[in-house]
Amino acid sequence: MSEVKARIQAEITFEKAALQCIETRKHEWSNPKHAAQWTSTLKTYAFPIIGDRVISAITVHDILAVLEPIWLIKTETAARVRQRLETVIDWAKARGHFHGENPARRDGPLGQLLPKASKVKRVEHFSALPFGRVAEFVNQLHNKQTTAALALEFLILTATRTGEVIGARWDEIDLANALWIIPANRMKAKREHRVPLSGRCLEILSKLSENKNVHGWIFPSPSDARRSLSNGAFLQLMKNLNGGIYGQYTPHGFRSAFRDWAAEKTNYPAEVVEMALAHTIRNQVEAAYRRGDLLEKRRQLMEDWYGKTST
Repeated sequence: MSEVKARIQAEITFEKAALQCIETRKHEWSNPKHAAQWTSTLKTYAFPIIGDRVISAITVHDILAVLEPIWLIKTETAARVRQRLETVIDWAKARGHFHGENPARRDGPLGQLLPKASKVKRVEHFSALPFGRVAEFVNQLHNKQTTAALALEFLILTATRTGEVIGARWDEIDLANALWIIPANRMKAKREHRVPLSGRCLEILSKLSENKNVHGWIFPSPSDARRSLSNGAFLQLMKNLNGGIYGQYTPHGFRSAFRDWAAEKTNYPAEVVEMALAHTIRNQVEAAYRRGDLLEKRRQLMEDWYGKTST
């Protein structure tokens, strides 16, 4: 084989190397979910940043670009991602696609750039409630028979943003098809977003419909029915709930909890999760060919999320 041909063969992208590594290693795993979880976490956190980079050119700064945004707020997930990055690069090195020191090694230069995970875990203030505690939080919400509590539970179950929920109107609800259709002008990406509604979401809507707001709001302000809930209603509720033990978390953090749960505990493809979060598809080629919104797959995903939040 010529030197040029060998060099070209060695120049594969990180994403291609990762998928080949997973294909090789899945035969070692007794639990078939491991392959899906590996793929999902790498698709979520690594591929958007370094997926299209030639793996031989990956540096510690590329690894840092993947890990640093989540290291302090999703430490457990970030630690798993780092281990998987290290394994993929070790696989690439064994295959001749990478040379030199593995930049994802914790005891290499990376260890000087990130705090120890064991220390970070002791930090008290996180914006996102860990997904393992979401059911506990929702149970506390059930003790509050208020519009704000119902609206916050609705936000959690639909994995949507605060503005999308407090601005929700009855004419956006399609009960016959169990859908909430958020118009483009209310979405961050300026595209209509169809949200499949779980059984519990429909229960919340049914309860609120008993005193339907004449001004069209699903979640009206308790002090002025002409307006929707305020932007600060959820934060205030979280600060006061159960003696304030959730005061350090934010409503937006439930989207992160949902994303982490889907990546770590389910086999749903990353694109289904990203579509549920109404995220823009970063890959322009993929976006051009993506015509549907994976509604039925997302419907099952949201039912499973409801199951997680109700246990």
